[in-house]
Amino acid sequence: MKDMQVSDSVVYVGVDDTTLDLFESQYPIPYGVSYNSYLIFDEKIAVMDTVDPRGTEEWLKKVKAALGDRKPDYLVIQHLEPDHAGSIGRFAEEYPDMTLVGNKKTFPMLAQFFDLKNQTLTVGEGDTLPLGAHTLQFFMAPFVHWPEVMVTYEQSEKLLFSADGFGTFGALSREIDWITEARRYYINIVGKYGAQVQGLLKKASSLDIAAILPLHGPVLTDDLGYYIGKYLTWSSYEPEEKGVVIAYASLHGNTARAAKRFAEILREKGEKNVAVFDLNRDDMSAVIEYAYRYDRLVLASVTYDGALFPSMEDFLYHLKIKSFQKRTVGYIQNGSWGPISAKFMKAHIAQMKDITEVEPVVTIRSSLSDASIAELEALADALTAQS
Repeated sequence: MKDMQVSDSVVYVGVDDTTLDLFESQYPIPYGVSYNSYLIFDEKIAVMDTVDPRGTEEWLKKVKAALGDRKPDYLVIQHLEPDHAGSIGRFAEEYPDMTLVGNKKTFPMLAQFFDLKNQTLTVGEGDTLPLGAHTLQFFMAPFVHWPEVMVTYEQSEKLLFSADGFGTFGALSREIDWITEARRYYINIVGKYGAQVQGLLKKASSLDIAAILPLHGPVLTDDLGYYIGKYLTWSSYEPEEKGVVIAYASLHGNTARAAKRFAEILREKGEKNVAVFDLNRDDMSAVIEYAYRYDRLVLASVTYDGALFPSMEDFLYHLKIKSFQKRTVGYIQNGSWGPISAKFMKAHIAQMKDITEVEPVVTIRSSLSDASIAELEALADALTAQS
């Protein structure tokens, strides 16, 4: 992507990464990801964050081209995760007279990554930094999604540099569906910290914001209420839509056939949104995304070594650490001689907040029978009654 003028004074100098397979070594990114960085030109020049080491050379080339004969006065460090802070060391070597701007949690953590000699400026909640016609104002955003995170509001142009807030998967050079990639990013990266996101949104509500400039994904300028509204929903753990996710862990295919049959039954009963996922093969981050998107979840697992199949265990672990809550849950268990997987699924769900469980628990012995199909019908009736 070529350098982009956000405004007459603000230039985008980030880089795309279209070759990385897994973001944070766990989330597939078929459309890549962008590492965003911005320059603010005034009497003083501020650089807003750096990029992942994978993009250091391209980023430095862009920054130097944009600077021309000038040098940066400040590097504002909003977030120290390496995909944003990984080029700080190189940049500090290039510009040793540059001042590093962070908060009281930034610099002790920064020292864990780099041994830097630059001058530092520590800012706190609401502090300002004049650049000339532009003034930066800083707001702390701890645990959105690291403890040192802050966001920056540029007062004259009404720009919110939002760190990982409002970020998405997907390189800027690729066409993406914002809502899908933003939801998948938020739920999997930030989702655990809903209360902290709510606190940041409350601070943002007092600001007159013309554009949101995240550290991943596009600059947001139109209909900001839509984007903020999505964040309000996600961070409050409320479902976005009526729908049912069926997540299954099958060994020889019988549990898979039961899950797919159950989806057919739900559709026959009028459910419009039914998503079926194979936990052994489908992208876990997508399953988590849909579990948060819809209001009901059905867990279907074979019994394996007297417990849960590993992929179901993994899925429930992910739900727990991402603070899954405020949903209705049903169960389908399978076993040839001792079907007890529902007991273990229930034990995991019991650790989550505001969950409504529905009956019956469907029990399959090896493969579907008339009796177990009747139980699927009853479970479908119970779920549709919750919609």
